[in-house]
Amino acid sequence: MFFFQHGLSDLAVAMDDLAFIDHLWADWSPGYDASADLPHVKDALRDPANLAAALGYYRATLGGVGVDPGLDAVQNKAVAPLQQPTLYLHGRTDGCMGIEVAEQAADHLPSEGSHMEIVDDAGHFLHLERPDVVNPLVLDFLST
Repeated sequence: MFFFQHGLSDLAVAMDDLAFIDHLWADWSPGYDASADLPHVKDALRDPANLAAALGYYRATLGGVGVDPGLDAVQNKAVAPLQQPTLYLHGRTDGCMGIEVAEQAADHLPSEGSHMEIVDDAGHFLHLERPDVVNPLVLDFLST
């Protein structure tokens, strides 16, 4: 994620038909066979505007790069303490954000109606890796 802060990532990610994405998915969701998903991801990212938007997400989130000062009021709400009940799901083998991030995140959830769940045998793309676990958790949270 920190590599995306540098302008060099614009070139590196796009090289060799987005081979960087193959490696990223393998690192972020170790053991997951993404062969059915990666062609769709790459199709979406081949458009330079889409790749710029994807990288821009990480730049704005982590480094404040590309943040529009005219949107300060909205952007400040994104970092304000959560007020609404929140479901936080995290894959136990997430190679992007380790399990220690999830453990710290639990302390920042509103106590009323919030729930955090660590999903075993799942990495960063847990909704794809373990829909059998993730979907019922989401449906249960939304129905309560």
